[in-house]
Amino acid sequence: MPVVRETKLPGVGVRHDFTTEEGRDVGVLVYRDGRREIVAYNTDDPDACTTMVTLTSNDTQTMSELLGTSQVTESVGAVLHEIEGLGIEWLTVHTGSPAISTSIGDGAYRTRTGSSIVAVVRDDSTIPAPGPEFVFEEDDVIVAVGTLEGLAALHDLLAAS
Repeated sequence: MPVVRETKLPGVGVRHDFTTEEGRDVGVLVYRDGRREIVAYNTDDPDACTTMVTLTSNDTQTMSELLGTSQVTESVGAVLHEIEGLGIEWLTVHTGSPAISTSIGDGAYRTRTGSSIVAVVRDDSTIPAPGPEFVFEEDDVIVAVGTLEGLAALHDLLAAS
């Protein structure tokens, strides 16, 4: 599986990039307001984009379904369409994160951010509704639901030092 590079864009969101098996650099810009942009970079100038597609939240869900996301994502997405003001975020527990070897309960993430951890993807498995005793490992992908502010706070708590 390719390495995903994450770049924080202060006041904007996060850019996730990776290099395909064919050697092409592509990325997804995740804006704080929920929009996503898929970009393909110019092979001669890695700072220039050759293609950019902007996706609304509905477009993002459709694209995710086409790419084969899990049932957890589909279920949470259905709930979020019913509740205004909530967002969903996939956050990776990177090397150096203070969350590694810490349980959800010990981290008090919901109390501290107001965001709920609804699932964790570990390797090829999805753990839906992990309890407070669940302990994070490096490279876990946390699926969280909350306000945009709460999700940003959770992201900051999980960030590697």
